[in-house]
Amino acid sequence: MEFLGATQLASYCGPKRGCLLPDIAPTTTTKDTYQAYCLPGYRHLSTWWPGLFHRVVSVPPNDDSGQFNPSGRPPTVLLGLRSSLHARYSTRDWHHANMVQLKGSEVSRYCAGRLNVDSVRLMQDKDQLTYQMQEESRRNLVERISNIDYWRSELMYELECLLKENQALETTKKHLECAVDELQGPLKIAVECLYHHEKRKGIDLVHDDVEKNLIKETDVFKECQEMLKKLAQKISQQLGINRDAQHALEQYLSDKNSAHFIDEKCFNLRNTSDSINFYYGVEKADKTVSVPATWAKFSEDNMRYSQHARANSVKLREDAEVALESTSEDMWNQFISTNLAFNKRIAEVADAKNKFQTQLARVLQEIFQTEDTIILLERSIKAKEYPLKVAQTRLEGRTKRPNIELCRDAPQFQLVTEVYTIDDTIQTLKQRLQEACDTLHMLMVNKSNLEHDIAVKANSLYVDKKCMDMRKVFPSTPRLIGYT
Repeated sequence: MEFLGATQLASYCGPKRGCLLPDIAPTTTTKDTYQAYCLPGYRHLSTWWPGLFHRVVSVPPNDDSGQFNPSGRPPTVLLGLRSSLHARYSTRDWHHANMVQLKGSEVSRYCAGRLNVDSVRLMQDKDQLTYQMQEESRRNLVERISNIDYWRSELMYELECLLKENQALETTKKHLECAVDELQGPLKIAVECLYHHEKRKGIDLVHDDVEKNLIKETDVFKECQEMLKKLAQKISQQLGINRDAQHALEQYLSDKNSAHFIDEKCFNLRNTSDSINFYYGVEKADKTVSVPATWAKFSEDNMRYSQHARANSVKLREDAEVALESTSEDMWNQFISTNLAFNKRIAEVADAKNKFQTQLARVLQEIFQTEDTIILLERSIKAKEYPLKVAQTRLEGRTKRPNIELCRDAPQFQLVTEVYTIDDTIQTLKQRLQEACDTLHMLMVNKSNLEHDIAVKANSLYVDKKCMDMRKVFPSTPRLIGYT
């Protein structure tokens, strides 16, 4: 048997071969009467075929009476006239016809045998071709199933990674939202501290470091809240993109599973399967929408889209972690700075209050001493009135001396000097009493101012300590970064 694919010619289409019977010498009657029949598309064969004698061109179609003779043979003659007529065929023609018949039968049998052998070989070749085509289709299906398995495993792995990334991104979003909620308390405390700080009075209502740090703390908390909110919004948008990629992967994975099931089902089909049937024209209807290159590119595009979404998600999560840590550190540092300013201010106010209280005690002591001095001065002045009365009474009494006795003697001079001296002493004491009263008034004013300042300082201390009591509770670092 020749190899499949070689150009073959059937034996009956080949060159003419010799027959077992001897060749028949051609005669004029046979040659002129009969004409060999040639098969269309095959070479000329001067052989006899079963329908060789259906044409006799030299016999007229009608007899002498005008009737049609369907056999095409000459009409039968009367027995009485046979001796006067010549026979239609000779013995040689009869033998020749027999030999032609035998030779034609032998050629027909030989051609039929060759046809049968060639048909068997053709069937074997076509069976082998069909088997090889089926095996090639099976190999292609196996390769296709392997490709689908590869992409399906890649898609499943990518989908699993994307689901984990989505879960991690959801957790990060919850951390951001929790951190934003946790910042609401410290921000409220900082604002309340600012309001309470406005309740200071008098000279203590200053724009000090405490107020500056509280304003800065409020701004830091608001900026951190705004930044975390923006990150949460970006994560929400990225989650939407990730869900789109997840839906595309799930849909494509479902298509891969369906294609794998169909191709595996087609691979398992055999010639003895019950589910096979004829579907005429199915090979002409091309419903395909892609080629292997575009099919693989579509898979790669889906994978690349998902990987790009995952990369953006990872970057967002890293940014969120960095933002949570940085905001937590900034807020904690500002909180500590504000508390230090509060403690410093409380210490300054307490020191000033203590100094005022010490000064107030001294002022009170001076007031007491000044009051005692005033009392002593008043008593001294009162005590000087009686000697003055005595001296004046003596002078008035000596003015009643008669005539020449009104002498400006030593007693007179002494009494006059005594009166002037006592009067001058009383005036000096009164002046000193006035000064003491003025000093006492000044001390009373100072006492009132000191008491007012001490009250102001006490109010400032109360406000600052109240703020410090409010600021004792501050979210821990884990709570500030979203871990509750």
